[in-house]
Amino acid sequence: MTSLCVSLSEALPGLDVRDGEADRLSYSRDLWPRHHLAVRAGNVAPSKPAAIAWPRSTEETAALVSWCAERGVAMVPFGAGSGVCGAILPGQDALVIDVKRMDKFRRIDRDARVVDVETGYMGVPFEERLGRAGLTLGHFPSSILCSTVGGWIAGRGAGQCSGYYGKIEDMVVGLEVVTGKGEVVQARARAHGASLVPLLIGSEGTLGILTSATLRVHPAPITRALASWSFRTTEEAWEGMREIFQLGLRPAVLRLYDPFDAMLARMGAVKKPKVSKNAGSDDDGVIPGMGASVLRTMLQQPAIFNELVDSKWGGMALGGALVVAVWEGVGERPSRELSAARRIMERMKGRYDGEGPAARWLAHRYSVSYRQAPVLRSGLFVDTFEVAAPWSKLGALYDGVREAVRGKAFIMAHMSHAYPDGCCIYFSFAGSAGPGNAPWDERCEERYDAIWLAAMQAANRAGATVAHHHGVGRSKAPALRAELGAGVDVIRAVMKAMDPGQVFNPGNLQSTKTMGGSQELQPPARGVAIDVASLLAHAAGETTVSAVEEALHAEGLTLGFDTFPKADVTVRAFIDGGLGGARDRWHDPVDQDVAGYMARTPQGKLVTYAPGPRRAAGPDLFGIVRGAKGKYLQVEHAWLRAHRIGVERPTAPHAHFDRDPAITREEAAILDGIAVSVART
Repeated sequence: MTSLCVSLSEALPGLDVRDGEADRLSYSRDLWPRHHLAVRAGNVAPSKPAAIAWPRSTEETAALVSWCAERGVAMVPFGAGSGVCGAILPGQDALVIDVKRMDKFRRIDRDARVVDVETGYMGVPFEERLGRAGLTLGHFPSSILCSTVGGWIAGRGAGQCSGYYGKIEDMVVGLEVVTGKGEVVQARARAHGASLVPLLIGSEGTLGILTSATLRVHPAPITRALASWSFRTTEEAWEGMREIFQLGLRPAVLRLYDPFDAMLARMGAVKKPKVSKNAGSDDDGVIPGMGASVLRTMLQQPAIFNELVDSKWGGMALGGALVVAVWEGVGERPSRELSAARRIMERMKGRYDGEGPAARWLAHRYSVSYRQAPVLRSGLFVDTFEVAAPWSKLGALYDGVREAVRGKAFIMAHMSHAYPDGCCIYFSFAGSAGPGNAPWDERCEERYDAIWLAAMQAANRAGATVAHHHGVGRSKAPALRAELGAGVDVIRAVMKAMDPGQVFNPGNLQSTKTMGGSQELQPPARGVAIDVASLLAHAAGETTVSAVEEALHAEGLTLGFDTFPKADVTVRAFIDGGLGGARDRWHDPVDQDVAGYMARTPQGKLVTYAPGPRRAAGPDLFGIVRGAKGKYLQVEHAWLRAHRIGVERPTAPHAHFDRDPAITREEAAILDGIAVSVART
């Protein structure tokens, strides 16, 4: 046994801790495709943890963390290991802490529509348990078969039904966390004040161990309505999607596939049975009738393949773009909204294709998660890249990333998560080794790294976030500085405050490499700049909210507040005061009040959160901006969400819980510590 395992067994006799070779190997990494390339090359696990522990309760976790923190032992929280960004890469002296034995339902409150659940609960059993109570969380990630509640929260994930239920951050009412000092803290979400909850969501194991979550749930759906449309071009299709969301409709699923991805979706997106092969064939069933060696050769020079698919005639031959939609809920809402969507999509030149493609998608919605292995066995590589931007920037984002990658890999895309102000583009790429004399796998790794760098740079230039729902890990960490500016320094300051010994998942969300570039944006030259396509109003912090409203009215738009602030209230004061008068955000989980902002640290460093519908780029610093009265960051300008005048706002089933619970002594102490740490940044 390793010395760590022996010491832990003696100090905490009831704790299950092991250091067997199989366990250490299994917990040495997550599902980052970059790891898969190393494994294929024979480099299976260069850095295995010293031991793995399985605590059964919050109390046992706290005792374990205290023991490790006192001795400086690095700890890596672990759910089910299904992350794809390299967040799990423990050092040889680290302890991996698997939370899956903390899997109890502590409370189900049907009237309040909240549940308390421990974070080790696996996805499918969790939804089944809710279903027996007539409820649903509405969170259905592609990884639901192999992921935990805690993993969803730590990675700031999105489910396939985010169009109605929102992302995971729109579902968290409160969190229980064990900090780096071994203290147990109950953190609560607040509509109008500072909160630790947005910092913990997306923290990827760097701020503490999440042991329990209080989540908002919905009545389980009773009815569904399905539809699909074909469009000549991808751009025409996403304009239809934009109209659907901006006119107040909320399909649970609204997915747009570009022509090649649409062809796969029309085929059913399922793996066909293998046919018999001639002896000696290396065809691994990656593409029917095409040998792996031929595909490897083609993808060494993918530009021609991309040009063919991107051409007008190529798109037509593939059948054009495809949109699939699923509404779900109770009563007549699903069918009523589908009828309204049909009118919108047909006005936007979409051809109604019935429910067939949507039904096929629904039947095989998780199949794509198991299609990587054949590609890797064929000597190729495949990965995905999920980015998000306002509608006005979607074209530049789509074209920019494709142009950056087309010479290095075959690339296709679908729009997987839409919102009133923007959309997520989910790129998929497949590649082969680049030129050179180095071994095949080494050349694959070099090209893979070049693709990721080019794609992240292109997304940054387009004004997008490089992480919508997969998180950051180590794969996207080099892009954080370009996206967040000094926000990276503030995140590190939060880490120091909550984990003084820096023992939680060291190295994650951080990188010694920087990508270059910046999303620093300037305030509007005159008053208020309005992005009509994205329904956003950009104003300097000293601009009055009434001036923003006046400018919006000229465009047929409004901020849509329940109670409008006084005439002299500025945008900065509105945010510092906690968005007073704004509509309850729990009414429409898909929406938001502030889409982006820029702020200064006490030392004058610039934090940049360019406007976007949603992001998963680490902890959300808006938790210490909204309602914080400038204690941590000074807002310089912001992008506020606007609404079309006369459009009825959606309202989800009401959830009865306190929107602004009092700050506890433990929360206050941590928030004060964060303020001190940020002030030194």
